[in-house]
Amino acid sequence: MNANDVALVTGGNKGIGRQIVRRLAQQGLTVYLGARSPERGRSAVRELKRESVPVRGGRPAADPGTTGGPDIRFLPLDVTDPRSVEAAVTKIETEVGRLDVLVNNAGIMVERGAPTAEITAAQLRETYEVNVFGVVTMTSACVPLLRRSPNPRIVNMSSGLGSLAILSDPANPLARRAFLAYGSSKAALNALTLIYANALRAEGIKVNAAGPGLVPTDQNAAVPFPRGDRTTADGAVVPALLATIPADGPTGVFRGPDSLEDVIPW
Repeated sequence: MNANDVALVTGGNKGIGRQIVRRLAQQGLTVYLGARSPERGRSAVRELKRESVPVRGGRPAADPGTTGGPDIRFLPLDVTDPRSVEAAVTKIETEVGRLDVLVNNAGIMVERGAPTAEITAAQLRETYEVNVFGVVTMTSACVPLLRRSPNPRIVNMSSGLGSLAILSDPANPLARRAFLAYGSSKAALNALTLIYANALRAEGIKVNAAGPGLVPTDQNAAVPFPRGDRTTADGAVVPALLATIPADGPTGVFRGPDSLEDVIPW
């Protein structure tokens, strides 16, 4: 259904973003892997392509670049730099002419276990620059390309830590472990998701939020959370499902961590 669709995943070189790239590419989409570092971005593309090549006798059966495998393309992209975003969108427009899926995955966490009362306004600004303003920059830049798609979709990577319903419940473990910068940035992202969904509904652009669950990643490695055995691959399941919903699929919903039936309260 989604073969030959074109997707862009920000922060796609590692963690959950990389797994989203993998899942979408496996389904036949052309996937632009957005990353700030050219070295890390290109390395991720090479590794993802290599992983798709059958191994025979301990060696790849063919050159990953010539096997007709997944169409994954590195895209230099810093969501906090409007010029970088403009260049990235121009490259997509030049190469393929449209965009079917935008996954706003890039995000940061600055707390690293620091007490809430010690978080500074500067740390909030740093966090919002990526988690909120970066999403706005990407979305506004990509909407013209999304309008050229017969089934345009935007997926915003959120978190249960940004759910006001959860944060308002003192008995909820997540509320007791809230993070001032990260959690409030994801609450703002949730509001953006709903506002964009309403604004773009008439044009058929579906905008949804995904909560991947508590997954160990580079950004939260120092956070004292009981994550169980969830993996980055587990965290990519729902974002990939939202990225491939049909034209009559939902908009303005918050889903995760394991299926589209899992409803996270706003």
